[in-house]
Amino acid sequence: MIIEVKNIDIKSILLSGACFRVIEEQDGSFTNILSDRVVNLKQEGDKIIVNSSKKDNLKEVIINYFDLNKDYDYINNEIVKKNPDLKDMVNKCSKYRILNQDPFEMGISYILSSANKVERISYMVNGIANKYGDKVIFNDKEYHLFPRYEQLKNVTIDDLKEFKLGFRDKYIINYLNDYNKLKDIDKLNDSEAIELLTSIKGIGLKVASCILLFGYHRLDVFPIDTWVKKYMKENFLTSDKTNEIKKYSQEHFSPYSGLIIQYMFHSQRNIK
Repeated sequence: MIIEVKNIDIKSILLSGACFRVIEEQDGSFTNILSDRVVNLKQEGDKIIVNSSKKDNLKEVIINYFDLNKDYDYINNEIVKKNPDLKDMVNKCSKYRILNQDPFEMGISYILSSANKVERISYMVNGIANKYGDKVIFNDKEYHLFPRYEQLKNVTIDDLKEFKLGFRDKYIINYLNDYNKLKDIDKLNDSEAIELLTSIKGIGLKVASCILLFGYHRLDVFPIDTWVKKYMKENFLTSDKTNEIKKYSQEHFSPYSGLIIQYMFHSQRNIK
């Protein structure tokens, strides 16, 4: 299948550090394990060539995954209109998108991200998937989907030991035990959603914000980590205090704070 696209770069999106189950192939394509299928994606100019283990509504799945129905040109113009000094950065990142990823998987993934690197997070996520997820054969290779809540809800800390999660194993158990509390999270505003997530022991503000941005696609939520503090202090503030960063972002970046922070990160760390 071929999908026509405009002003998008799937390589920079998939390798930006927010996607933990993507494999860059030797031919320049990417094999990615989505919630219900394995896909291979190759971009050639304004076309994405897509192959998949599951053909049902494939076009809609890819369009949703890359958020192609959202008008990022409009959003970027609004960002620059409100913050003209961000124009160069926004132009650099005009081909970037926030992926629509599975909320449950992102919950597990970002709990595992605590004090961790992307490669190690991927190793842990894939280990759990290989043990508990459904098997899929695609292009004569074996893959495993990330397990659904029902497939993980009864695992124990002892079960998780083989994945060498360290202190994170008990936090995964807490998340599984309290997961049903999140069933109505889409009805909550951002502050309420963060409060709910952080009520689960082991989920702090940074992880909760990542879950909301990358799992629930809330573009006005962003993690405040050491990198964000450093960047904001060097470019916008005289302080690196979390409350002051939040206040500044609400006043200047809302309703796209999360997207803008991703642009900042992407422009500094990922764009050559």
